[in-house]
Amino acid sequence: MRHFKSELLSAGWQVVYQKLEDPQNSGSLIKELKSVYKKYGCDQIIITKPGEWQLYEKLKKLDNLSTFNITIPDDTRYICSSTEFDEWAAGRQQLRMENFYRNMRRKTGLLLTYKGEPEGGQWNFDKDNRKPANKVENFYGPKRFKPDLITQEVIKLIAGYFPDNYGVLEPFWFAVTRTGAEEALQSFIENSLASFGTYQDALLKEEAFLFHSIISLYLNIGFLDPLVVCERVEDQYRQGRIPLNSAEGFIRQIIGWREFIRGIYWLKMPRYQELNFFQNSRKLPEFYWTGKTKMACLSASLKQTMEEAYAHHIQRLMITGNFAMLAGIDPKAVHEWYLSVYADAHEWVELPNTFGMSQFSDGGTLATKPYAASGNYINKMSNYCSSCSYDVKKKVGKGACPFNYLYWDFLDRNKHKLEKNPRLSMPYRMWKSKDEKHKEIVRSQSAVFLKNHCGNYIKI
Repeated sequence: MRHFKSELLSAGWQVVYQKLEDPQNSGSLIKELKSVYKKYGCDQIIITKPGEWQLYEKLKKLDNLSTFNITIPDDTRYICSSTEFDEWAAGRQQLRMENFYRNMRRKTGLLLTYKGEPEGGQWNFDKDNRKPANKVENFYGPKRFKPDLITQEVIKLIAGYFPDNYGVLEPFWFAVTRTGAEEALQSFIENSLASFGTYQDALLKEEAFLFHSIISLYLNIGFLDPLVVCERVEDQYRQGRIPLNSAEGFIRQIIGWREFIRGIYWLKMPRYQELNFFQNSRKLPEFYWTGKTKMACLSASLKQTMEEAYAHHIQRLMITGNFAMLAGIDPKAVHEWYLSVYADAHEWVELPNTFGMSQFSDGGTLATKPYAASGNYINKMSNYCSSCSYDVKKKVGKGACPFNYLYWDFLDRNKHKLEKNPRLSMPYRMWKSKDEKHKEIVRSQSAVFLKNHCGNYIKI
């Protein structure tokens, strides 16, 4: 914000900027709007539609005041407007990202042949993007920026105001200007994009970033234009510099998933944040805030989150999210944690990902099945298990990986809600084939673990 203020002043704008430490700072955007409106005798206030439903509702209430003239135009930094998404969703029994994504491909023309067909003869190359990265070397990582005087001033300010808050302030290496964000994008394109697709689902305890771009925070704050980013990636493919699976996988994340999630948020709020399909109600374990757990995959992902304010989508979905769902954690608690700890977490994108994708709290609005998995998936996609206190190959008993018995306990206790899901028919057949003694061990061991590590249920 302080860098942006300087840019605006240099461009000839008049700027009123209320610093955090200003005694007059009310701590409320609504109060500040009213103050500026009155103090400067404004004829009108124009404020872009925010990415949070509650704030938008407060702004609309201001618009209804006869003494306050406010205009709230839609945010144009997206490829699909809320109105366009609502029109696409109208009358559909199921809202599936793949169908929406194809619509966005046709709209933008990205990765289409001159005949309007998808490059490579198929829309989605996700099956080519699941290779583990155990033997891959030479990760370049994101471009890092040295804090200038303004950034150093803010770091010192935050350290003084919030000394006990979660996370660490330094080293701080994010870009804080549009120019820096564009440099970060260019660095990713030159060094990591070609390998991104193949290894985008991989997990390595030694590598926090692998081949990921780390530009979601720049997109979400408005430094980068999503369509321009995708066009640059497509150009790399057209020039033969990157494989199709990397180009398609990256573009799908932006014009497909990112736009789809935003559409779901505005279509379904505010009721969406109250959904709890499994009626999960346990407290969030303390180790989510400390990273102190013997489960190596969780410990690595949580400590990385604490240090970098970042974890990639598989760490969020299949480790921290998967565990929370298996353990029966209240989805609101999970949502509040994700919103608190990640640099790219804006509510419009974080809440649907948590309630819909990660926790399946919406019962299938977003995903066709819960993204539940045992330790086998984590072992296949990562090297976490090789240094874990638990044995990933052991299903029950002393030293068994908690993900193994929690996975089956999750399926068992939610059988009445999930057994008719066609995508879960195989695991339910496997569970049915187990003898009753084994099932009781799974249930009892899960109960003991959850009581010791996740505390009691909370009222919902």
